[in-house]
Amino acid sequence: MREIVLDTETTGFDPETGDRIVEIGGVELYNHIATGRTYHQYINPERDMPQEAFEVHGLSIEFLSDKPKFAEIAQAFLDFVGDADLVIHNASFDMKFLNAELKWLNMPPIPYERAVDTLMIARKRFPGSPASLDALCRRFGIDNSARTLHGALLDSEILAEVYLELIGGRQPDFGLSTEAAGSGPGGAEVWRPMPRPKKLPPRISDAERAAHEAFVAKLGEDALWLA
Repeated sequence: MREIVLDTETTGFDPETGDRIVEIGGVELYNHIATGRTYHQYINPERDMPQEAFEVHGLSIEFLSDKPKFAEIAQAFLDFVGDADLVIHNASFDMKFLNAELKWLNMPPIPYERAVDTLMIARKRFPGSPASLDALCRRFGIDNSARTLHGALLDSEILAEVYLELIGGRQPDFGLSTEAAGSGPGGAEVWRPMPRPKKLPPRISDAERAAHEAFVAKLGEDALWLA
């Protein structure tokens, strides 16, 4: 099962009043495993951005002025997405903007049924608790210290980790398969995820590591962890 974890940044809140997409980021998952394939694009919004947009996104109209317009990247974006489900935090917002941009180009909209809304999943799992991306990172112990500004690709990468935790952990289906490794129906090669381009940072503290080493030391020279 192929999914795209997606995020957009925009000039405002409503495409019907002229707001546009200025950045798109996406991370590909296959059977809930990151493949290493990503999509990232800055977009010229063809309009001025309010000052608060500069501060939130760390962008400016000068920076975006030489970037392609949505019409120039629309097909490449759709080719990357393909027919995959779109995992989005507050999906109604991003889908509204994506489909507005496609409508202005007389292109078919992306069916809303393809959206997997992690905000709704979080509210269902943890009713009454904060469900922002930052709050969920704190809940699951996910490092989002690099998120000083809103950036579409970084937010997509963080959301991918949050999503996997929301649906039951890093490997919710345990990777079970009835197909032989390396081959699929008719002898076709089965897809396998590529190595991560960079290792994930450790999620244990120095104190936890020291406590573990002290515990192992008490077990003697035959401790399994020393083998």
